[in-house]
Amino acid sequence: MMVYVDSRTRDIANMPRGGPDASWLDRRLQTDRLEYLDRDDVDDLKRKVMDSLDRAGRRRGIGIHEKCARMALREVAEVPSPKILELGAGLGGLSRKLLDKHPTAQVTVTDIEPAFVAGMAGGDLGSHPRAVVREMDATEIDAPEGYYDLAVFALSLHHLPPELASRVFAAGTRAARKLLIVDLPRPPAPLHIALLAVVLPLVRISPLQHDGFISSLRAYSPSALRALGRHADPSITVEFRTRRGLGPTVAVASRA
Repeated sequence: MMVYVDSRTRDIANMPRGGPDASWLDRRLQTDRLEYLDRDDVDDLKRKVMDSLDRAGRRRGIGIHEKCARMALREVAEVPSPKILELGAGLGGLSRKLLDKHPTAQVTVTDIEPAFVAGMAGGDLGSHPRAVVREMDATEIDAPEGYYDLAVFALSLHHLPPELASRVFAAGTRAARKLLIVDLPRPPAPLHIALLAVVLPLVRISPLQHDGFISSLRAYSPSALRALGRHADPSITVEFRTRRGLGPTVAVASRA
């Protein structure tokens, strides 16, 4: 049986972060340079970035953990006791919010970094009666088909090149009924340049701003996310919960 694949997504490895239809300028606003979080030779800087992100995520009322938890729980509002899988959990802040905000949710908390997993397993998440902490690769989810009601991958997809990012769509929509992607927005190219210019002077003095600068260049646009889903499986649909340029990109992928 032959399956039609859009010619623009066939060569997914070379797809621009701005998507198949990215402009000349947008195609140049990307990089293969690694963030501290992606490197194995800067453990101290990596930890500083993680701690900064976790502090920002825990800000009362406005933290990203709170916002992501609300987004996630809206997607399973009709499920009495949802099974939720968090991919790339880092220090586990989002999973804690999910457990706090939903009295019967069962959360599987995962990350690919053994040190992060060990830290979560040795703390409150490891002893929580409704949480399971596991080491897991977001591109190869170890779970039966449709086992979870929702898989969540927050602020992490931009770390992956297109081939691996597409595999997250394939694995997430196989193991869960829905895959929620929350990530940095990719602004229109002129605005993107202006924002990068503001951050550039800070990258040498702030590990968080260093990673934020690179993250912005590696963020996927909505059209790129659609292309990643189509490449993973033509039956995958990607819907957006926010408009471009207004806060983070929030996408929900599922199989028809």
